Amino acid sequence: MAIKIEKKIVGYNVVSEEDKANAIAQKENQNVVQLGEPLGRPEKITGSTYKVKTPVTEHALYITINDIIMNEGTPQEHRRPFEIFINSKNMDHFQWIVGLTRVMSAVFRKGGDVTFLVEELHSVFDPNGGYFKKGGKYVPSLVAEIGEVVEQHLIDIGMLRKALPDEHQKKLMEEKRAEYMEKHSEEIDSTEYPKGSQLCSKCQTKAVIMMDGCLTCLSCGDSKCG
Repeated sequence: MAIKIEKKIVGYNVVSEEDKANAIAQKENQNVVQLGEPLGRPEKITGSTYKVKTPVTEHALYITINDIIMNEGTPQEHRRPFEIFINSKNMDHFQWIVGLTRVMSAVFRKGGDVTFLVEELHSVFDPNGGYFKKGGKYVPSLVAEIGEVVEQHLIDIGMLRKALPDEHQKKLMEEKRAEYMEKHSEEIDSTEYPKGSQLCSKCQTKAVIMMDGCLTCLSCGDSKCG
């Protein structure tokens, strides 16, 4: 686009690439919007402690998540996590656990949606392989186990909603499980599911058996036949 110069030129300056970059950076910084100030720690704080015993640690882990109350006394009152601590007699994992909890606590205090942490922790896999919890549920790593505790806590305080089967699915699942248990009671092991059950890709529990010609999970009701 041509620009008509209507005044006398009294000086000029050549704009370098560096000047252009600085101008662009300055403009971008002016458009930055701060979502909110980090949350301040109140005098009194309430928390919950969860005991986690895994086959990969000699001693149990004690995971404490402290919450603060937002908008107290209003219809919008709710709890949200503020900090997390993990303690154990086992010092093998001490260094990375301290680092993980400090980063997670910083995310909690920053505010906003923190539920993404659950998915991030669940996606961590131990290169040496995971383990099965009591009940036959597979856990890919110790970090994922911590993610399960965080998920349960967020469900308890109302920040996450647990996906549950509807009444029809629940009734059908209970009927199918009772039917199978009655016919194959001698095949049930300590996990309360049939021996040789396959791992369910939906709920990560070793509870998938062949029923009515279709692979069906006795834990969550997931079926390959729909």
